[in-house]
Amino acid sequence: MLRQVKRVVRYGFIGASVVGTGLSLHNANYDWSGIGIVRFTRSAVALVEIASLYQRELYFRSWDKSSKEYREQRSIVHQKAANRLLELCCLNRGVYVKVGQHIGALEYLLPIEYVNTMKILHSQAPANSLEEIYKVIRQDLRRDPSELFLTFDPEPLGAASLAQVHRATLKNGAEVAVKVQHHYVRGNAKVDTVTMEYCIKIMGWLFPECRFQWLVDESKKNLPIELDFLHEGKNVEKVRQQFKNVKWLKVPKIYWELSTDRVLVMEYLEGGQVTDLNYMKKHNIDPFEVSNKLGALYSKMIFLNGYVHSDPHPGNILVHKNKKGGTDIVLLDHGLYATLSNRFKYEYANLWLSILRVDRKAMRAHAYNLGIKGDLYGVFACMVTGRPWESIMQGIAKKKPDAYEKELLLTGGALVIPDIAEILEKVDRQMLLVLKTNDLIRGIEATIKTENRMTAFWVMSKCCVKSVRNEEMSQAESYWRKFAIALRASWSLFKINFFYLCLGFKQGCLFATMKQLVI
Repeated sequence: MLRQVKRVVRYGFIGASVVGTGLSLHNANYDWSGIGIVRFTRSAVALVEIASLYQRELYFRSWDKSSKEYREQRSIVHQKAANRLLELCCLNRGVYVKVGQHIGALEYLLPIEYVNTMKILHSQAPANSLEEIYKVIRQDLRRDPSELFLTFDPEPLGAASLAQVHRATLKNGAEVAVKVQHHYVRGNAKVDTVTMEYCIKIMGWLFPECRFQWLVDESKKNLPIELDFLHEGKNVEKVRQQFKNVKWLKVPKIYWELSTDRVLVMEYLEGGQVTDLNYMKKHNIDPFEVSNKLGALYSKMIFLNGYVHSDPHPGNILVHKNKKGGTDIVLLDHGLYATLSNRFKYEYANLWLSILRVDRKAMRAHAYNLGIKGDLYGVFACMVTGRPWESIMQGIAKKKPDAYEKELLLTGGALVIPDIAEILEKVDRQMLLVLKTNDLIRGIEATIKTENRMTAFWVMSKCCVKSVRNEEMSQAESYWRKFAIALRASWSLFKINFFYLCLGFKQGCLFATMKQLVI
């Protein structure tokens, strides 16, 4: 089998090289590392090495997949393969880093060795030189940076897969953040996407349980959008309008006259990374308040607005103590938003409510409406909640996550990877970015140690009830039907608030609990 793979890779390599070399050389500004043929070769070599690794060290014999020996060997092989994939992402940069970041966000959905290894790309993506940044600014704004900026920090505030951000001062003294797209990304995007699709098809043929075509499809759909910084600016304006009454949410003002599709100049906003506990301690910021506000923000985005910031990794969320002593959430990098249909919001909200009620029949029905058929609804519920089935059946609103749960997810999750792969292939496409977003938020909560907070599902439950009410009201025709829907929703909201207030009183934290009523 491996011999056949090598033959396919060799023929594909020859064909791609003939077509792509000239164009890639021009697009890469004669940087050999950016030439399509070089990038394709790296990918092909990495593919063969990873495939050989699995064949040589894992699939060379039959295993008892429930044995400790198999789990240990599988983990070793996964880690070696993940390290090789990380090396490829860092060498090829651009789209490869973007896909690596996506993998690093899918905790509980992919082998943990891949997830933990790729997480490094969220904060340590390769950066370009200052001269390369200046070159893009000159090309797009038709002026030298010295004519536009009083100061320009040569050290980037952060480097991501598609761009990097520098702090600067405008001639009028305004502090700004300047986001500049990597010069090589746009020219390589199409070749890189085709190459990755080719590699994933080969891996799927080699290992049928590894079905990641959904990842390629999402990248092909979202990448052109993320490469247009003017589109990102419009996302900023839209989310600011949607949350104009939420005083603790800060999004940067856009300087449109200095922005293009590759350069985005925006207001500089102070803050520390949402996972920086030392920063929070120094500025007297309560991690539980941060988690509650993040939970409220994303619940409203998903279940009510249907417009979801889909890249909430720690580098894109800052926390800041405002002048009044409250905590602000600063939301950055608005390049990727998921737009959810009313019907999707209705089904997803009902799925969550059925999980919280431990209603298996309703879980199955709403999972089916989201594309998941048969008994896979149980695995799907685990993916949505990040909790094992055993805890779901006990009631996740009552049972706090613990070390045993995490171990159960990590060991048991590996056994259902084929089921997870099937779900990701079949589920409503709107669900994919929501799953990624859920995992990133859960990762933040785990890092700042707030995943056990009592009110984790309070605001979300209320948003789910309102989402269901809104959709049913839009379909109702008679006044009495609308009245009945509104009455039922009001009763549900009262019960939810009463339950959590009683829980707060019982645990001696009623005042802290009451704060959730106004978030």
